[in-house]
Amino acid sequence: MKVFSATDIGQKRTMNQDFVFASASPVGNLPNLFVVADGMGGHNAGDFASRYGVSVLVESVKRDTNFNPVRIIRHGIEAANSQIFEQAKRDISMEGMGTTMVVATVVGNYAYVANVGDSRLYLAADGTFDQVTQDHSLIAEMVRLGELTPEQARNHPDKNIITRAVGTQDTVKIDFFDIQLEEGNQLVMCSDGLSNMVTDLEMLEYAKEYQDPELICRALMSKALIRGARDNVTVVAVMR
Repeated sequence: MKVFSATDIGQKRTMNQDFVFASASPVGNLPNLFVVADGMGGHNAGDFASRYGVSVLVESVKRDTNFNPVRIIRHGIEAANSQIFEQAKRDISMEGMGTTMVVATVVGNYAYVANVGDSRLYLAADGTFDQVTQDHSLIAEMVRLGELTPEQARNHPDKNIITRAVGTQDTVKIDFFDIQLEEGNQLVMCSDGLSNMVTDLEMLEYAKEYQDPELICRALMSKALIRGARDNVTVVAVMR
């Protein structure tokens, strides 16, 4: 397995509220672990939420005695949700903070994926590039209901309004997916700072051109930055 990750503050922001964790080595009972988090909140609250949330998740995974990857990931995200929510209650300056999370682990021939919010995971396989996760956002819901086309959604002024986040409520609803993988398949995880600047078709072209996670990440990051990167940009690429 080959893995590479990158994060950048972008061209417009003064702080990087994204956080990435990528380990090809075992973490607790998981053989590997990959996480992208995009924080939200005023001042440094979003930065804290993403960093703290991922830290809590990783520590939960390390301590978890389960062997079921879905249960392990669920426990980690739920722990992060509880800790962020409690921290926000203790510190009024962090009130309302939260973070998106997309989490993945590859076990044998399967990837187990969880997401909350609009950070994404894509699968590149057999010349296709498909979004596995579903965005939990106002605009994504309007697209699913047929009220907007994907083209209209891409530049909609409300596209950054998310409907789920880790830490904003005392409980969290998590979506789970499992994907069968074949040799050479690639997983690409990213924050919306990348997906808002680079189209899925362009990501497919890079995945086909560069059969190497580092080259894919660097090419995608470069494209987002060249286009002005209005938000923080984070990307993880995993090749089985």
